[in-house]
Amino acid sequence: MTENPLARFRRDVSLPAVVAGIVAVVVSYGGPAAIIFQAADLAHLSAAQLSSWIWAISIGSGLTGMGLSLYYRQPVIIAWSTPGAALLVSSWAAYGYPEAIGAFVLSGAIIAVFGATGLFSALMERIPKAVVAAMLAGILLRFGVDVFVRLEAAPYLVAPMIAAYFLGRRFSPRYAVCLTLLAGAAAAIVLGRLHLGAVSAALTWPVFTAPRFGLDALIGLGIPLCLVTMAGQNATGLGVMRAAGYDAPAGPLVTTTGLVSVLLAPFGAHGVNLAAITAAICTGPEADPDPKRRYTAGVACGLAYVLVGAFGATLVAVFTALPGELIAVISGLALFGAIISGLSQSMADETQRESALVTFLLTASGVSLFGIGSAFWGLIGGVLTSLVLTGTVRPRQEKRKAA
Repeated sequence: MTENPLARFRRDVSLPAVVAGIVAVVVSYGGPAAIIFQAADLAHLSAAQLSSWIWAISIGSGLTGMGLSLYYRQPVIIAWSTPGAALLVSSWAAYGYPEAIGAFVLSGAIIAVFGATGLFSALMERIPKAVVAAMLAGILLRFGVDVFVRLEAAPYLVAPMIAAYFLGRRFSPRYAVCLTLLAGAAAAIVLGRLHLGAVSAALTWPVFTAPRFGLDALIGLGIPLCLVTMAGQNATGLGVMRAAGYDAPAGPLVTTTGLVSVLLAPFGAHGVNLAAITAAICTGPEADPDPKRRYTAGVACGLAYVLVGAFGATLVAVFTALPGELIAVISGLALFGAIISGLSQSMADETQRESALVTFLLTASGVSLFGIGSAFWGLIGGVLTSLVLTGTVRPRQEKRKAA
């Protein structure tokens, strides 16, 4: 008899996994939320439309992540597109709100088609694992470095967090991130840097807007949004999962996020997709030493997203009330294990080391071309380097296995 998924979840869930899921949500809204507010201001959205937008991306990310994590028993972390939100800051003002909704629908539909037809899966299968791991390490490098940059800016807040993390790693590795979060919160209270007095709870009511399909918005906003989401989020997010040893099929994951994006676009969602940075928090050893139990971090993350969605901008205000240093340091320390994994896997195959190095350096550089971020260009650079140096984009052992 097949075990009930909820019963299995109750047996497998652990405090570190729950904390990892909550930290992932805090990281999602602690900084990138500012991009949403900026885009909403430029587009002259009402408070109701902004709250509806936050509701849609939060509910979509949460329910999809919970469902996929339980179904595959892997930490499938879904989030909203940060590069997509950044694109809206520079492009949305040229289009009306209904036209933008139409562009969101088109973007989600194209992504769903790429997933359903197998084009996305076929592409990812051709990329060497070392290149994918190097891309992950390059993405996460700045988060690790930022821990010590923030130490200079706020030593009395950051130093106790770093001390708590390494003491936790020494005496209770499973709870290292939990102790770090508690130490940061305590330090913020003592220093008077936690300002929650103006926050009040209020449920969000979503606002439906019928999409309008204007050709200029579809081409100028919908297509670029699709490209940056696929290149900057889905490819990267799948790479994070692969680097952590998870093999959930790419096609169904991408198709699901595309369909959910289409359904929620009329409520303001610009798109949900596979997460990258926050996925690394939930797929690493800090979430749970047992990789088979880390799916519970994905479920916890999804539940936290649903809670944020239910209260919309209210809980986002809570997250943004946390000191920026606290968010940066907790996310950086929580990603130490993922950084180590990415670096070690990227250099494990001697035939792919230079390809991996090119990928790592390009990704870490932060270069952006044609509105597409460095993760995509790092991937392209590594694949091209592999092709030049080895005559194939597949490492030798992968070719033998395929044969």
